[in-house]
Amino acid sequence: MTDIDPALWEDYLVRTRWFAAKGRPFRVTTSRVLAEMAGGDGRPVVSIHLVSVAYDDDEGGGETYQVPLSAYPETQERLAHAHVGLAHSERGTLHLYDAVHDADAMALWLDAFVDAEDGGVAEVGGLRFHRVPNGGALDPALRSSPMTGEQSNSSARFDDTAIMKLFRKVTRGVNPDVEIHDELTRGGSEHIAALYGWVEATIDGEVVQLAMLQEFLRTAADGFELATGSIRTLLADPEQELVGSGGDFAGEAARLGAALADVHAMLRSRFPAERRGADAATALAETMSARLERVLLTAPELEPYAERLRALYGSVAQAGGLDVQRIHGDLHLGQTLRTAHGWRIVDFEGEPGRPIAERALPDSPWRDVAGMLRSFDYAVGVVAMAAAGSSDDDDARRTDLARQWAERARTHFVEAYVDALLGDADGDDRPDSDGATRRLLLDAYVADKAVYEVLYEKRNRPAWVSIPLAAVAEVAGT
Repeated sequence: MTDIDPALWEDYLVRTRWFAAKGRPFRVTTSRVLAEMAGGDGRPVVSIHLVSVAYDDDEGGGETYQVPLSAYPETQERLAHAHVGLAHSERGTLHLYDAVHDADAMALWLDAFVDAEDGGVAEVGGLRFHRVPNGGALDPALRSSPMTGEQSNSSARFDDTAIMKLFRKVTRGVNPDVEIHDELTRGGSEHIAALYGWVEATIDGEVVQLAMLQEFLRTAADGFELATGSIRTLLADPEQELVGSGGDFAGEAARLGAALADVHAMLRSRFPAERRGADAATALAETMSARLERVLLTAPELEPYAERLRALYGSVAQAGGLDVQRIHGDLHLGQTLRTAHGWRIVDFEGEPGRPIAERALPDSPWRDVAGMLRSFDYAVGVVAMAAAGSSDDDDARRTDLARQWAERARTHFVEAYVDALLGDADGDDRPDSDGATRRLLLDAYVADKAVYEVLYEKRNRPAWVSIPLAAVAEVAGT
């Protein structure tokens, strides 16, 4: 396919949810066809494009995005919402659509995974389709439909059997989401959606992973929605007591804590883990301190807590060492699913804004724990923001109930995590086995996460800055 105008790409990128830099001045510098899958039997020709952009603001930099296009000689009204534009080729003018929204196009991906068979590899149009051993058979008659509500990637569901995540931002090397799911699936983890396979290609001599296919969890409920629903149930009747009510989330939080401990234990067993010396603790403290000083320049609201936070980070520097391993790296309730068979943890890609090489580095498991604790607070904060402005006489009681909900969820989550941690590992194999060190690191990670959130909310949702500020105040002891 030829003659795709850069202006066409620029117009389309700003209309998508997954383009990470809407609002920044940018230009498309290059686009290339990485692979092409032939249609036939009524299916379109699909081409995989790599679209590179450069940013023209002071921050600068650039990124490359994956855009799979299905091409038709005539307009497809069923795909009008996914129309990208027109292009010219030797076949004449073509109507281009984002292939993730096109069931006939997505069938080409499914066919390739079927051809790969159990534990095999199929090469199709410049792409390599890998299947995980013992992943089970795939029915080629499965029909796809795009998933909604996603941000940095795009997913298509194949009936009630599988879901394929297509990575929009292209980076060289092994994607942590694929790598970790592969190991946890082979290890038999009960707390993930099993990986069925992945798609990769070679670009300029380097492997790039483009998509992954995994188990679709039919009975799953989003963890954040489940938590906020629990809070709303609780606050609907402010006269009730939290313990024993239908709005108490403590039991679910405990089960989630145990699930995370189990996942962390398997990650320790299948990836390198080590005890690092005093230099690692010092470096961690310096990183946290540097973040605080940067955020203070934009968020003076943190100033009343700054000295206590500096003291907290100073204590981390004296911790004497740090246990590190592979972790989730971006854990919150939105990265969890509650199924009829228990909690599942998903999206091991790590923080999308960090380079892949950094996301794959061993880190403290207490970072994941802290991320979940902050998510419990955000669940309460979101419900409170939605109810803001109410003049109900029961507001004070609801505020107290919400505080109790968060405290019980956090406490039960941590206790269950630590209990499972102590039961799953022996002696020196336990990360930061000393209880005082665990508490110190957890407080520091919670504070560091909340400081980051203050900056984020200042820039994006100023009315929400009180949520992380409350956490900073609590950790700082004021």
